[in-house]
Amino acid sequence: MSGAGGANTLATLLANFASGEAMVAARRARQTAIAYLLAAAAALCGVGFLIGAGYIWTARRYGALEASLGFGIGFLVLAGLILIIYRLVLDRRREREIRQRNKEMTNLAIAAGLNAVPSLLSSKAGLGAALAAVAYAIYRENKATKPDVSDEEGGEG
Repeated sequence: MSGAGGANTLATLLANFASGEAMVAARRARQTAIAYLLAAAAALCGVGFLIGAGYIWTARRYGALEASLGFGIGFLVLAGLILIIYRLVLDRRREREIRQRNKEMTNLAIAAGLNAVPSLLSSKAGLGAALAAVAYAIYRENKATKPDVSDEEGGEG
């Protein structure tokens, strides 16, 4: 009787320990997020004052209208550069995801094909289908790597 009760008590203690650890980790993550949020807000204020100081200096040196035009154009150019860089990164990421998806689909098809081989080889019709699939794969492989005849003719003249 004490053995079953001891196991139950142990499970309860482990569950309490795990939930306590989870609460500590959640509290720590929340505190970290708050600290980073406050630091980011302070950094944005600092950047804002630096931009203001730059504007004041530029306005005193070149005039208020010229400073406003310069800062406006500068921020528009910065916004354009950010969008261009974002699009380039997004396009690369999409290409990488497409390549990864194609690779996974190829691996899935290979696994499914290998899984089907024993059942295909157990019958004569299945054996014929398997041989046809292998022959087609060899044909596609050779067709993809075959050099273009027009390149060979125009190479030397």
